[in-house]
Amino acid sequence: MSDKKFYRHLIREKFCKGCNICVAYCPKKVLELRDGKVFAARPDDCIGCLMCELRCPDFAIEVKPRDAAPADGADEHVVDLKVPPEAHHA
Repeated sequence: MSDKKFYRHLIREKFCKGCNICVAYCPKKVLELRDGKVFAARPDDCIGCLMCELRCPDFAIEVKPRDAAPADGADEHVVDLKVPPEAHHA
């Protein structure tokens, strides 16, 4: 039986500017750019090193263990990822 852990990649496409930094830092070549945005092409090869997440200047990618539930218990594809405004002007 294998002890390999599997990871999922939460990608905020609105934040991704296609800079290719995460792709370049990934030691297992998990990530690719498709249509100018990052995409987890080979997620089963991910070792969870978090280099992509740590190096992304726009906080567009998160790597989580597949067995971990989203923070609020909702499906990650339904979570509102918009950044709230810092101040409301009247």
